[in-house]
Amino acid sequence: MANDLTEAEVQDRLWNAIEKHQIGMLGVLGDSHHFQPMTAFLEREGNEIWFFTYNDTDLAQAVQGGATAAFIFQTREVQACVDGRIELVQDQARIDRYWNAHVAAWYPEGKDDPRLTMLRLDCTDAAVWITEVGPVRYAWEIARANANKRTPDVGERQDLNLH
Repeated sequence: MANDLTEAEVQDRLWNAIEKHQIGMLGVLGDSHHFQPMTAFLEREGNEIWFFTYNDTDLAQAVQGGATAAFIFQTREVQACVDGRIELVQDQARIDRYWNAHVAAWYPEGKDDPRLTMLRLDCTDAAVWITEVGPVRYAWEIARANANKRTPDVGERQDLNLH
């Protein structure tokens, strides 16, 4: 498949997928801790992704003073690594806006817990893979690739500049 999608279309598909599925792995680059599963709250207009955390977690400690982070996201159709600057932000308005039953289950002391804070990822760039084929076409491409000693044609990859 040729790279038929524009950068705007790829970015739109990425944001749609993150808004719909929300769950990915977040980590600070260069930090010794593993990436962690996090629920993402996207703000398209500012290319920001927000996450809940406690201010005393390993992740929050690694972010103190700002850091570079990556959010790894994957669905059947979209796979991406979104990079950017991350920082702790005490923002009660966003805590209130994004609070829901799913979040509440992870923070049993409630949204007024003084340890509760937000992480803001200011997205700078992303590598995005779009898979354009369903399972039958995917199986066909795998079989054809193996028979012809080439790689399968299942979609495209684009780098996005999110500044």
